[in-house]
Amino acid sequence: MTIQFTLNGAKQSLDLDPNMPLLWALRDVLNLTGTKFGCGIGQCGACTVHLNGIAVRSCSMPVAGIANQTITTIEGLSAEGLTPLQEAWVETDVPQCGYCQVGQIMTAAAFLKNTPKPSDEDIDANMNNLCRCGTYNRIRDAIKKVAQAQPHPPAQPAADQPQAETEEPKP
Repeated sequence: MTIQFTLNGAKQSLDLDPNMPLLWALRDVLNLTGTKFGCGIGQCGACTVHLNGIAVRSCSMPVAGIANQTITTIEGLSAEGLTPLQEAWVETDVPQCGYCQVGQIMTAAAFLKNTPKPSDEDIDANMNNLCRCGTYNRIRDAIKKVAQAQPHPPAQPAADQPQAETEEPKP
């Protein structure tokens, strides 16, 4: 079956078994080895990628499910070197063994896109990848560092409040 999709900004067309897990298509067919194999059942999160901006586990996602969709891997997270999240990861000394870190970063990037100013509780509830080294506190610190550095969005007036005048009154 021919599967067409966008990968890290580039159109792809692959002739694959539609049941092949996306993880194996990325690693074995496309030679993108940043995404890791962990458990093979979608529980640990080492294989996390973005599907249309949402964090998904690629080991349990058949390639048939990505037809005409957009996939982003760790290799495509930034075209200009490290992202602020990756820089915070390094500055906060998150990795120990490093195996889960790609999945952790991909999960955190999708999370921060939807929750730009998370509380500790938000982070704990949404960062559900396993880290066998137990660096969860440093992961939380790195996410908070990025969130604190992001500019605050402008306040939006409530729907029932009149909009402020944008023009100067004319004399």
